[in-house]
Amino acid sequence: MRLTCFALSILLLSGSTPTFAQSSAEHASVDAAAPGARGAFDKLKTLAGSWVGRLTTDPVYEEVEGNFAQLSLRVTSLGNAFVHEMSISGRPDHPLTMFHLDEDRLVLTHYCDAGNRPRMVGKASPDGKTLEFDLVSLDGDDSHGHMQRAVFTFIDENHHTEEWTYRMPDGNAARVRFDLQRTNAGGGVPG
Repeated sequence: MRLTCFALSILLLSGSTPTFAQSSAEHASVDAAAPGARGAFDKLKTLAGSWVGRLTTDPVYEEVEGNFAQLSLRVTSLGNAFVHEMSISGRPDHPLTMFHLDEDRLVLTHYCDAGNRPRMVGKASPDGKTLEFDLVSLDGDDSHGHMQRAVFTFIDENHHTEEWTYRMPDGNAARVRFDLQRTNAGGGVPG
């Protein structure tokens, strides 16, 4: 059962992605240490574009360990929302995560294949290099577990990591870490 639940956590992080490009000028215009939810949201939006990278799991889940993930991240709704879509090689799933400002909070809602919608609130580290999101509420069925945490780390304009933590039905945590590089206009998987 534990393996099945962890498989669900991997599945909920995979999805098909269209490609959307952003100019490098758009990526460079945000102050990395801008305060508050607005600054954190603006920093997150610098990730708009296409990304690819390998994933690692903890505990190790052999079926996907080392597989490639492709992400499409895009700004929508006249800059008021940010869309995160992901696909993992060999997986047919299409989860979607949306980010937006809610007054003075940066909110993430993950539309999960486990049948629920975890909502998390994020905050930036003092240096602006990390955004950490923690669960504040959950809608829908929790019998298969739920996503409870996400951490985005900004390395440079063309490299970031994401770590997503899934709470299994037995209370244990499973983590998936993505080491991501921005793809060029032609896309593709790095060698």
